[in-house]
Amino acid sequence: MKTTPLEREQLKNLEFHNDLPIDVYDSALSQKERTPIIGNALFKNKNIYVSKHNRYAEYPTHSHTFLEINYMLRGSCDEVVEGQPVHLEQGDVLLLDVGCKHSVGYLGTNDLLINILFQDKEINLDLLSDLRSSKSVLYDFLINRKMGDDSKLHYLVFGHESQSEVQETLDRIIEEYFLERDFSDTIIVSYLSILIAQLVRNYKIDTQISMSKSQEIAVQLLKEINTNYKDVTLEKLAAKYDYNRNYLSNLFKREVGDTFSNVLTKQRLMKANILITSTNLPVSKIIKEVGIKNRTFFYKKYISLYKVAPSASRKKTLQ
Repeated sequence: MKTTPLEREQLKNLEFHNDLPIDVYDSALSQKERTPIIGNALFKNKNIYVSKHNRYAEYPTHSHTFLEINYMLRGSCDEVVEGQPVHLEQGDVLLLDVGCKHSVGYLGTNDLLINILFQDKEINLDLLSDLRSSKSVLYDFLINRKMGDDSKLHYLVFGHESQSEVQETLDRIIEEYFLERDFSDTIIVSYLSILIAQLVRNYKIDTQISMSKSQEIAVQLLKEINTNYKDVTLEKLAAKYDYNRNYLSNLFKREVGDTFSNVLTKQRLMKANILITSTNLPVSKIIKEVGIKNRTFFYKKYISLYKVAPSASRKKTLQ
């Protein structure tokens, strides 16, 4: 909460004063994009950079060559992200992808916004999306439908109402960063892995967006696959929902872009992969557990999807 010298300067005339040296900006990219772009020189050979956002002035539009988290530790603020207004309340988390343009509005005395920046270029919103879609064919369909073929997800907002575990991990990262205790760098890296997993777990897609009747039916079928993958069949679903089997088959392929059989097999393989990489169950038992009867078929499809045999998948997780 302590007012910094730069904040006192901003408070005098409510004008933005830049506290970053010129050498942290990527001059080539900034000129190309016509927007200030902060580069990796900011990190000074560290993997993470944490700072309190300066209060008493608006921060102009800019972007980064790395992933950024804005964590509303206290109070509230308004940002403009990729041209869209975003309001943050205490406990909210805004995740900004590499290159995402945004500006931050005026912060008052009781507003504390924490910036957490990660240098690892492998960590981005595509990674989060891929991790979640690798667990569920339903999620894969919803995220692709929401973004469209030519769109890209640039930011995510995690509301404070149900994200306590994310907030707790962020608090631990902030503590380790500023207290500079022994092994803090190692602990921060470990917390970062936990944070990514928690963000994936809490990454929800709004299923209430407007859908056509056909899309609603397709989503319902995907939910059935997601829940009852072991023994669900198109025939059972046609009888359950009182539709012609061929009608459902054609509708599903048109809306989802693949056959019911292929999508069901993919879901079973995803569940098998989770069991293979997280348990010691024999693969033969896992095959039966996910509802696949033919062992040769399973191995062929598994290798086609994951590019390695089940044994290699299990071995990789143990390394």
